[in-house]
Amino acid sequence: MDAGQGGWSPSGFSGIFVRVRKKHVYRCLALFSLLNATVAAFETPNVILVMCDDMGYGDPACFGANTRARTPQIDAMAEAGLRFTRFYAAAPVCSPTRGSCLTGRHPYRYGVYSANTGHLPREEVTIPELLKRSGYMTGHFGKWHLGTLTTTVRDSNRGGPKSKSHFSPPRFHGFDDSFVTEAKVPTFDPLLKPSNATRFGWDALSGSQVAESFGTRYWDHSGREVKENLRGDDSRIIMDRAEEFIQDAAAREQPFFAGIWFHAPHLPVVASREDREPWKKLSPLERNYFGCIAALDRQVGRLRQLLRHLEIERDTVIFFCSDNGPEGNSRAPGSAGNFRGRKRSLYEGGVRVPGIVEWPGGIAAGRSTNVAAVTSDYLPTILDLIGAPLPQGRPLDGVSLKPVLLGQPFQRKKPIGFQSGRQLAWHDGALKLISNNEGDVWELYDLDADPSESNDLASGRPEDVRRLSSALRRWQQSCQQSDMGNDYRK
Repeated sequence: MDAGQGGWSPSGFSGIFVRVRKKHVYRCLALFSLLNATVAAFETPNVILVMCDDMGYGDPACFGANTRARTPQIDAMAEAGLRFTRFYAAAPVCSPTRGSCLTGRHPYRYGVYSANTGHLPREEVTIPELLKRSGYMTGHFGKWHLGTLTTTVRDSNRGGPKSKSHFSPPRFHGFDDSFVTEAKVPTFDPLLKPSNATRFGWDALSGSQVAESFGTRYWDHSGREVKENLRGDDSRIIMDRAEEFIQDAAAREQPFFAGIWFHAPHLPVVASREDREPWKKLSPLERNYFGCIAALDRQVGRLRQLLRHLEIERDTVIFFCSDNGPEGNSRAPGSAGNFRGRKRSLYEGGVRVPGIVEWPGGIAAGRSTNVAAVTSDYLPTILDLIGAPLPQGRPLDGVSLKPVLLGQPFQRKKPIGFQSGRQLAWHDGALKLISNNEGDVWELYDLDADPSESNDLASGRPEDVRRLSSALRRWQQSCQQSDMGNDYRK
């Protein structure tokens, strides 16, 4: 048959083949483009560090120790992600832990030995500084507590002319945006208090009460005092600003890093009447404590919903923890679960805190791990996730937890060291060496067999005590060298 009469010819077949091939090529190119976008999102995930203040291991319901607190959103985050049953704050008080989150280093390396002591030096290399090199927007919202925020007026614990040497706002450390307080504030109406206020807390101010200044201020990124939208629940006030930042980053299609550091449930605890209502039969302090946790939990839910609304939840890693254990004594609520000690102690109750990671696009849901992890692990983990190099010329105390997040085999090769005042501790696998008097007397515990630290093994295992204490002393010497500024000179 003649080709001109519509019959078959090689050239006709070739044209059909080319058209079919082109269609598949276009589809393949579209798929390849989509895969590239997915891989890019996986390699540059958005990162959010959510931190509570003084929340004990036993406070969120998902950690199984407290039946009174209501934390449905935190529980949902744990169910949708990875729950760490052995996650540690780097210190038993807040400021040192906060610095470890940003630097990957123990606070005794850079002079933040306790709360309201020292400040984060500009020579330290932080997560936001490193992520900006990979095109990230960076913002911090809520509590800062790594230096003062003003040199001109009296503010919070140390802010003002007398502490100019400790002026160290977020903009010195790689952040593009911030909305912060120096230290603690009431968890409702954060800048106000009633005339009969106690340091523990009170019911939210009513319209008839006379309010006084609490002595604190919120500051914006340029160092101006914030005056608007500061009444009501403090966790909501913080999330209002964080939400604007996240929406802006999403609109720009730019990866972002956000620190969202809530003040709750640090004293003074204050909650609205609605949030206190479920605990109305408890003491005033307890109902405000659990009420402010409920308010905080609601904002965690708001954050998760925001990511879903913006369709970036699969591209976003949320890390959640507390900065130290709870007050948790006869005069203050808060649960350390079944662990010994509380805030300010290096026993487990002072440093073992709730730890959760949620990343719908990167890690499997509904998992739990007993791998020992610490807030110093944040920096190496985040850099590993995006394929960025670690800072050079300075020792890090954290390790990458990327294998743990991805469900791969992992064995921690770097022990976790602690120092707080005269207290020392060294965690090497399940063994924990601890001293409350700078090593004059040591205690030894097997945390797998004895997580409540009730059976001291030191007298029966002198070789383990010598081995672990020698390693701890070498680590202390390394920290002292860093604290002298030697890392900065390198």
